[in-house]
Amino acid sequence: MTDTVVTSARADAIAAAQRAGVTIRALAPAQTWRAGALLTELWGTAVVEPPLMSALAHSGAYVVGAFSADQDDLVAVCVGYFSQPLGDTLHSHVAGVIPSHVRRGIGLALKLDQRAWCLERGLNRITWTFDPLVARNAAFNIGRLGVAVDAYVEDFYGEMADAVNGGHGSDRLVVGWDLARPLGTPRPPSGATLRVEAPADIEGLRAADPAQAAAWRSRLRTELAPRIGHGWRVTGFDDHHYLLEESA
Repeated sequence: MTDTVVTSARADAIAAAQRAGVTIRALAPAQTWRAGALLTELWGTAVVEPPLMSALAHSGAYVVGAFSADQDDLVAVCVGYFSQPLGDTLHSHVAGVIPSHVRRGIGLALKLDQRAWCLERGLNRITWTFDPLVARNAAFNIGRLGVAVDAYVEDFYGEMADAVNGGHGSDRLVVGWDLARPLGTPRPPSGATLRVEAPADIEGLRAADPAQAAAWRSRLRTELAPRIGHGWRVTGFDDHHYLLEESA
């Protein structure tokens, strides 16, 4: 990657953080305890233990926090570690923003910081997972960042007991972000398009009607998993629908 691309990526990350009203920096060991508590507040259970965060950071992994620019309070955490192929890829394990600061652009700022961090270290790709039922994440990842969906994995984490996933399975889309690809670049069409609907607000539905939320899990598992596993590719996400095209 050229120095110009790396410099531009860091400038984009700084600008996004400024727009979001945060500063993003590596967590010191003492700060990992607050970071662990923040993630526990969001998921209702321990997600990444503070000693593990410190060990990952010491080994050179990506362990950062977003701090409010006005009061320097920790408002978001992101943890990633090196993945196969080594020297090329970072796997982003978890990212969380406190409720009072959502929809301020902090998620984008974290991703752009992660992108710049990777490029500065010669990495070209970031992978992560997300629940295909969460439409806002699909819109952000597929529509805004332009990630490629690599796989649909049923019960990726097994049965989870946290406040977010408990009782609803842990199906995940595994995605990869080509860091040389401009944000939101549309993928060229290759064949007939299929639209697969996702719920508009699965979090609210899980609280109001768990049975209906479970039915959505079964529906998307049936409609997405076999197609992605047999060569269909996700080319977009629009109006709560996954757009798929069959490979030639």
